[in-house]
Amino acid sequence: MCQTVGHGVGSRRRALTVVVLSDEIVAAAARGEGAAFRAVYESLAPAVLGYLRAKGVADPEAVTSDVFVAVLPKLDRLAGGAAGLRKLVFCIAHARMVDDYRERARRPQAIEYAPDTDRRTVISAEDTVQAEFASARVIEVLAMLPTDQREVLALRVVADLSVEQVAEIMGRSAGAVKQLQRRGLAAIRQAVEERQVRL
Repeated sequence: MCQTVGHGVGSRRRALTVVVLSDEIVAAAARGEGAAFRAVYESLAPAVLGYLRAKGVADPEAVTSDVFVAVLPKLDRLAGGAAGLRKLVFCIAHARMVDDYRERARRPQAIEYAPDTDRRTVISAEDTVQAEFASARVIEVLAMLPTDQREVLALRVVADLSVEQVAEIMGRSAGAVKQLQRRGLAAIRQAVEERQVRL
């Protein structure tokens, strides 16, 4: 769905070049420059994919594509440069994650995976700078936390958002987000010390 000249979801698997997102790149993307939007995608897609995987989204690669399809028409009205774009992207990712949960709650049946008929190829998390966040070990650690603490740590650590941005996405105060982060990190630290999990 999101065409990125050989780098996007649905294209052949290939390592990505790390792109540092800047206000200039975002402005160029807002003007409709394809190369700039590709740079936006390559900069943010690995973090979005890692976030959605950490949150247990059923098909994180497809949802990552949906997120950027939703971002594209909003670029020309975007304020705040690179920081504003990062916030917008993860607001949309958060909303898509909630939609995924609701849809699965309405239709809880499982569909058996048939690898012989699946021709999709996707970006490998191992090829990106966010690989460690998509690992089963990190997902296992996050899964032991209460929902609010897990959400805060996923947005703060995986998505690399500020406390204020997380607070706005979750509809909480910055103080509440900091408290949830402290509690979540303390719970993980205790679990590591008690050898319940390994990092």
